[in-house]
Amino acid sequence: MLKNRSFILSLFIFISEYGYGQTLSLKAIIDSVEKNHPVVEMYKNEIRSMDEAALGAKSWMPPTAGIGQFMTPYNVNLWKRNGDMLGMGSVMLSAEQMFPNKKKLNADEAYMKAMSSVEKEKKNADLNELVQQAKQYYYDWIILQKRLIVSKANQELLEFMIKNAELRYKNGLEKISAYYKAKAALGYSQNMQLMYESEIRDRRIKLNALMNKNSFSYFQIDTSIVWNDYSSFSFDSTLFYNNRSDLKAIDKQTNLNTLKIETEKASLKPQFGVKYDNAIGFGGQPLQYSIMAMVKLPMVSWASKMNKANIQSIIWKNNALQSQKQMMAVEYMGMANSMRNEFQLKQKQLKLYDENIIPALKNNYKTMQLAYEQNTEELFMLFDAWEKLNMTQLEYFDILNKALEMQVSLDKLIEKK
Repeated sequence: MLKNRSFILSLFIFISEYGYGQTLSLKAIIDSVEKNHPVVEMYKNEIRSMDEAALGAKSWMPPTAGIGQFMTPYNVNLWKRNGDMLGMGSVMLSAEQMFPNKKKLNADEAYMKAMSSVEKEKKNADLNELVQQAKQYYYDWIILQKRLIVSKANQELLEFMIKNAELRYKNGLEKISAYYKAKAALGYSQNMQLMYESEIRDRRIKLNALMNKNSFSYFQIDTSIVWNDYSSFSFDSTLFYNNRSDLKAIDKQTNLNTLKIETEKASLKPQFGVKYDNAIGFGGQPLQYSIMAMVKLPMVSWASKMNKANIQSIIWKNNALQSQKQMMAVEYMGMANSMRNEFQLKQKQLKLYDENIIPALKNNYKTMQLAYEQNTEELFMLFDAWEKLNMTQLEYFDILNKALEMQVSLDKLIEKK
């Protein structure tokens, strides 16, 4: 029974690790991140919370009610009627209601409705971070896959050298230093394959986390690389003002502050109200009432200092936000132009490696292999040709990795999905 369970568990692990799974494109992964990552639901709830709060923006102040004795003497005997003399004192029922200024209600509503607009841009900014992170993991996986393929091909070449040398020099291997170099290189190649496979699993786990899936969900990726063309882009402030969510959030915050100024101004408008009192007299006194109209005058100098100070504070805050926006745009422009320059350099280097350097070294290795098989070249010359080819391929992958990092960084700057 225990053996059966162990077998089933081993089979499950094998299928999870090496079984056939779906192949996901970069677009499919990005769509899944934008749809399923918990940050989307978090912002959705936060925005809904603010929108729900805005529904109560036009609420009135609650009415005030009271009950108590009014102008009642401490001597209880005086409460009662004494002949023609009526009793003194009464029970007072009181109600008061202030009527808010319509302009203030409208200003409060406009302000509260605009609050969620800032969160929407923050959501877009956070999603951009997640999408570009997913891109980077995806490109890392592609390069690791390419490195793994080359490493396996190199293993075959090294195994050929080792087997051929063992057959050719059965009794004199100790004199062939290249043989031991090839043995060491074979072990190094196998070790690198283990590392590449482990890092591929790591990228799969991280992508699953971004898609809010089970960490061990198995899938493969499309390893074709699509290069973006940034040559026609004008990295000026207009581009970033139109594309960057964090800069749009500053605009929304500025607009929100402007609406806050309107609420402060509306708070200086007079507010009217009414107060009604009903007195039930003691000792035969008749029912009496009073009704009064009331007005609050917040615009008077000693009461308006706080509102006026808040207005000035918000004005200067908006000036600071606009300066921050300009500063960030200038920084983004410099970064984008610098990255594009490096990105174009890497692409030119990759083209040179693809078209000239690597083909030449492959032909050099083939020539050495043919000469070695014909006994006109020694093993160390063949190993040296392989070593140059291998080092150059590793350099190529380093440049490819850097170019893809530049592409992700540029996409992140301009928020390109």
